Amino acid sequence: MQIYLDYSATTPTRPEAIAAMQQALTEQWGNPSSLHAWGQRAATALERARVQVARLINAPSEAIVFTSGGTEADNLAILGVARQYTTPQHLIISSVEHSAIAESVRWLEQWGWQVTRLPVDRQGRVHPLDLKTALRANTVLVSIIYGQSEVGTLQPIATLGAIARDHGALFHTDAVQVAGRLPLDVQQLPVDLLSISSHKIYGPQGAGALYIRSGVELVPLISGGGQEAGLRSGTQAVATIAGFGVAAELAAQEMGTETPRLVTLRDRLFEQLKDVPGLLPTGDRWNRLPHHVSFCLQDADGDSLNGKALVRQMNLAGIGISAGAACRSGKVTPSPVLQAMGYSDRVAKSGIRLTLGRDTTEADIDWTAMVLKQVLERSRLQFALSRL
Repeated sequence: MQIYLDYSATTPTRPEAIAAMQQALTEQWGNPSSLHAWGQRAATALERARVQVARLINAPSEAIVFTSGGTEADNLAILGVARQYTTPQHLIISSVEHSAIAESVRWLEQWGWQVTRLPVDRQGRVHPLDLKTALRANTVLVSIIYGQSEVGTLQPIATLGAIARDHGALFHTDAVQVAGRLPLDVQQLPVDLLSISSHKIYGPQGAGALYIRSGVELVPLISGGGQEAGLRSGTQAVATIAGFGVAAELAAQEMGTETPRLVTLRDRLFEQLKDVPGLLPTGDRWNRLPHHVSFCLQDADGDSLNGKALVRQMNLAGIGISAGAACRSGKVTPSPVLQAMGYSDRVAKSGIRLTLGRDTTEADIDWTAMVLKQVLERSRLQFALSRL
């Protein structure tokens, strides 16, 4: 039995998106910037996709800029704002951001930017009062991830965005894990910039989008022919974007039934694993992504009984999950997200994540719970024997 439970890493491209890509590759392959019929067929496909993606978050289509993925969208938001200033300013992020944000901000620090990283509680949540306290006269941007990919916690984005807006700072959120799983309405949310990704919603890899509120100015990261309203030069990948558009449209249509189904499966898995000794749920149990389950090990060894080892053991059993800790040169290093949440370095090496999707069934959940219990028992026994 093969069970894939790593939908937060990527999702299989759905057949309808593949069909749209095939049509674009065979019938709409022109350069969408060209004025002739071939180019205009491609331009029509491109703009259709822009409308489809915009509708997923209730945005005007002209507010959507296509990118190569969520990482580029995050980079464009952070660096596109920062590059407007000739002298370094102040920006605020959380301590549990995706690396696409964290690394961009770290680069800005090397150029003199002042950065505040907001702390989180044991559940990984930012406290709105901490944001209020951190704001300064020269704070130009606040970026807080909406749904944390490693521990599943949802941030109070509406509250945080309102605080930033009242102060006069721009507000960006990385909504890559939220889009297509929970309703997003940028007409109601106080956000100026919002990132989403195709391959998290059953579209192809290699496409993403940044929503930019009307009136917000960015400096492009890529110069050239001025495509995407001058913000992302280069001939657009029409076929990939067409697949993204179809995936976004279907995600919007199916969310009303799929999201409750995922919540039920998520809670079923948590329930079946709640009494496993030493297995600690991570993240906010209720303010949580609907498809996301995560744990760490209270009795983790750090070197042999850790998240990476569990991923390998589960993979041998035919189940695909992921770990939060990084592995460099064969040595496991602690998860920065779990560290920020107050876990020790030893425990922060033991995080695992199981994320559910369209093909996940109750039988998959039940089998996975049983296998994980067996893997943990065997791993602990092997660890104990190694200490004799």
